[in-house]
Amino acid sequence: MENKEFSKQLESRTKKFAISIINLSASLPVTTEGRVIKNQITKSGTSIGANYREANRSRSKADFRNKIKICESEASETVYWLEIIIILNWVDLAKTQLIMNEANEILAIFTSISKNLRP
Repeated sequence: MENKEFSKQLESRTKKFAISIINLSASLPVTTEGRVIKNQITKSGTSIGANYREANRSRSKADFRNKIKICESEASETVYWLEIIIILNWVDLAKTQLIMNEANEILAIFTSISKNLRP
C-alpha cells in the first residue's frame, strides 16, 4: 500500500473512530462525573483524527512529527478514559470493548509511525 492510500485510509479510520467516541459519550451518565469524563473522552477521541489530518497537511517534517506525537498522546489518553468507563461499568461492555480494541489499534499505529520518524 502506498503512503497516500495509507494516509487516506487512516484519516477515514480516525474519523469513524471519532464518531464512535461521540456516540459512546452521548450514552454516558448525566451526572457531574459523567459530564467530566464525557468532555475528556470526546476531546481526546476526536482530536486524534483532527491532528492526523493536520499532520498530512503539515509544512515541514518537524511539524508532521509533532502532530503525529499529538495523535499518539491523544490516543493514549482516550484508552485511559475508556478503561475508566469500563471499570465504572457505565456503558455496555461489549460496545465499549469494540471501541477499546480500535483505540488500542490506533494507538499502536501512531506509536509505530512516531518511532519510525527520524528527527
